[in-house]
Amino acid sequence: MTVFCLTIGLIAGASAQTEKTQSPKQTTMTVTQIQQTIQGQWVSIAPEVRPSLTKNSDGSMKPFYLTRAFKYSAGDKFELEVVNSADAYGKIPLVKIVLKGHIVWQGEHPIAVGAQKVNFIADEAYEVTPLHQGFADVVNQVSGGNFSKWTVNTMQSVMGKTFAPFGLTEGQIFAEYDLIYVLNDMLFWGARNIDGRGFDKEENRPTNLQIPLIRQ
Repeated sequence: MTVFCLTIGLIAGASAQTEKTQSPKQTTMTVTQIQQTIQGQWVSIAPEVRPSLTKNSDGSMKPFYLTRAFKYSAGDKFELEVVNSADAYGKIPLVKIVLKGHIVWQGEHPIAVGAQKVNFIADEAYEVTPLHQGFADVVNQVSGGNFSKWTVNTMQSVMGKTFAPFGLTEGQIFAEYDLIYVLNDMLFWGARNIDGRGFDKEENRPTNLQIPLIRQ
């Protein structure tokens, strides 16, 4: 009984504290206002972690680490640079990926008031640059015959080509079904699904927020 009462007391106290410290209601922006607000360049606060589809021997999912640099400009154009690393602190970069294309706005997302569903369509560029010899060696073994030999710090375009390491097929234009949410000059996208699924179709669109980007 004592434990039960203590638990109830803690919950009540936490609720009261939440009520007292709740911040004022955020002003909801229109899509046009969001588009104006996010123009410019954004970067990761620190190296980020994601669940991957690759599993450890015990069945748990292996993490992978990355940093993001994002630019949005008029006409719904975007550029995204992602650097994947072998370690949590980003000291061993493996590969740089650059996507360029357009954002298609799809309406409100229920995760938060003002959040919007968006599709990122990489219809201008999909570039891959190995940053580590080990990564180049692996890609040379599995990427197929449509490419020159992969070497460190040499970029190749994989746009519209079969590229097995990233699950790309011939003629495919890469797209992600994601979300955008802006709060206190921070830019949120969707958090990767906990089972490692990508945002490759509508039913895989994220339902949680990722760690935000900050303005550069």
